[in-house]
Amino acid sequence: MKIGYVQKTSFIDYPGKISAIVFTQSCNFRCPYCHNPELVDPERFCETLFTEDVYDYLEKRKGKLDGVVITGGEPTLQAKLIPFIQRVKSMGYLVKLDTNGSRPKVIEDVLKKGIVDYLAMDIKAPYEKYSRVAGLLVNITQIRKSIALIKESGLPSEFRTTLVRSLLEPDDVLRIGKMIEGASLYVLQKFVPSKHVDRSYVKKSSFTDDDLAHLLADLNPLIGRCVIR
Repeated sequence: MKIGYVQKTSFIDYPGKISAIVFTQSCNFRCPYCHNPELVDPERFCETLFTEDVYDYLEKRKGKLDGVVITGGEPTLQAKLIPFIQRVKSMGYLVKLDTNGSRPKVIEDVLKKGIVDYLAMDIKAPYEKYSRVAGLLVNITQIRKSIALIKESGLPSEFRTTLVRSLLEPDDVLRIGKMIEGASLYVLQKFVPSKHVDRSYVKKSSFTDDDLAHLLADLNPLIGRCVIR
């Protein structure tokens, strides 16, 4: 596992649980607004952590943490993802896996092995805008497969979209709602300027509060629950 860094404690990333967050290094998307550029842009990569050191930390935190969130970057690119999850599960932790949905075969494998407890998938845009927002050519068939796998998994799950006003319009978000219709949870994430893959995004903005209020009203009939985060 190429692990960029570990956030030792989080009260918000695994809903209802206290978790550690493991950030894997490398991603196959180049979303310009991504706020983890040091995990996405090879020119900004730092030295990775020793996986055994991460295991040691998690061993010491048993009984104090409920779960481990594996995010990135894009975790499904990691060749040793499944053995890593299995080791974490053997310690008694719940596991939440975050993904961009580009590798449904990996999602299918972890579901068949029963080694994840919560799935979260970022939905970048309506299908017709996907490649533009993701920053490179995206195989939409794979995205569709991942959405279906997660919806049909029976596991606690969420889909989420980061709302950057220069990339998406409110109508785009409604189209996403139709793409994931019937999902249990859809999270609208406000874009917050910070550090980004494309440094010019420090000058971009999110949707207005009025936009968000109208979106919630329109999305609620399509989704089990829709929230702003």
